[in-house]
Amino acid sequence: MKKTIVTATLYTAITAVLLGLIYPAVITGISMLLFRDRATGQLITRNGDVIGSRIIGQPFTGATYFHSRPSAAGTGYDAQSSSGSNLAPSSKTLVDRVNTSVKSEAEGSTDVPVDLVTASASGLDPDITPAAALYQVPRIARERHLSADAVTQLVQANTTPRQLGLLGEPRVNVLQLNLALDQLHP
Repeated sequence: MKKTIVTATLYTAITAVLLGLIYPAVITGISMLLFRDRATGQLITRNGDVIGSRIIGQPFTGATYFHSRPSAAGTGYDAQSSSGSNLAPSSKTLVDRVNTSVKSEAEGSTDVPVDLVTASASGLDPDITPAAALYQVPRIARERHLSADAVTQLVQANTTPRQLGLLGEPRVNVLQLNLALDQLHP
């Protein structure tokens, strides 16, 4: 019995060190060497300051910026509370929240793109559809005193196509689009 306990304890300790310390350290080291940007969270910096991440959404509420998808993660875009709302389409809470979002996003009509009024599954999606970005063009152009064509071209320049021409959907990263907008017209 004593031999079995000692053997089990040794195997547990060796496995814990090997798989809990050595393996993660080796994989982290390899990823930092080969994929440094991705391994560090794809952070975007300006003048040495981190202003966001390409892969985690953040709120933009001002009239002069493109708006992100609503977040259902904690108090909003909280990566530690990432999750969807799990509300059914028949949920009064969901319907009320969507109706409130439609009223705040509506630009003369109630045909607001769905991704501007509903949260993604993680609640952290940094991207919106090109249709959602183009929907916001008149407001951005009006508020920034730009032509709608200039803002539309900016959206098109910041649209990421399908991967390999067939995987996923075209998308626009809101943070990168807003940064490009600030460079175009601060």
